[in-house]
Amino acid sequence: MEHTPVLLPQVLAALNVRASGVYLDATYGRGGHAGAIVEKLVADGRLLCLDRDPVAVAEARTRFAADSRVSVFLAPFSALAACADQVAPGLKFDGILFDLGVSSPQLDDPARGFSFMQDGPLDMRMSAGVGPTAADVVNGASETELIRIFREFGEERFAPRIARAIVADRASKPFERTLELAEMISRVARTRERHKHPATRVFQALRIHVNGELVELETALFAAFERLAPHGRLAVISFHSLEDRIVKQFMRRQASTDPVYAGLPFVPAHAAPKLRLVGKSIQADDEETARNPRARSARLRVAERLHEGLAA
Repeated sequence: MEHTPVLLPQVLAALNVRASGVYLDATYGRGGHAGAIVEKLVADGRLLCLDRDPVAVAEARTRFAADSRVSVFLAPFSALAACADQVAPGLKFDGILFDLGVSSPQLDDPARGFSFMQDGPLDMRMSAGVGPTAADVVNGASETELIRIFREFGEERFAPRIARAIVADRASKPFERTLELAEMISRVARTRERHKHPATRVFQALRIHVNGELVELETALFAAFERLAPHGRLAVISFHSLEDRIVKQFMRRQASTDPVYAGLPFVPAHAAPKLRLVGKSIQADDEETARNPRARSARLRVAERLHEGLAA
């Protein structure tokens, strides 16, 4: 299946790509956004691409092997500062993009175990082969821990019922396949959520837990903020409310005066706003969602780095 990047024109506008600028695609995926950024760069422009998925990185290195403007790193996006320093110590960016969640090729590959629509091993690791799998969690966590995971990372209202059923079923046979789990969830927790399979929230919760996605995101947002050049843009695409809440709160916090100094005539530089919010959040229009249904839940937020101490 051809990879279709979500909100592509909006992302390019949000990053305000300059031909000689320095940019970071912190979530390369299959390179839809990265390819469009590179097309706008001249010879002295730069693009760094990060991904924790070896398959994505191999594709990127093959694609850009002859392009000196592009550097590709196998790394989680929380390691963006270390990767930038390998290119140039203290390197700052004119734009940084995060496209969160699972890329379409990962979802479409049953062997990765992300999809509840296709049968595959219950894996869900973005860093293929590294760390515990979703099966390890499903078969090893206590009922209480499963309830916490499903509630905290999936906002699943049937969490106790699903966790109870998992513990009962795994006593006779451990869960090993995605469809085994998805079919069991469909039996015990029928949902009436529009456009959503009954297993959607549990699979989301397991994926976030297995990959430590929310902690990774919080770490990476601050690292990105630290590496933005003045007037550099931070653009983040999220796909569910947990991610979006973290992004929104981070940007608002950095775009606000420290509450300790609120209302005072003089605000020291360290307490002044560091970001300026750029417009409201952006969602895909009907035309894009008809063409690419996965864009339906995408939400883009944008902020711009201010000079130290410069008020918004």
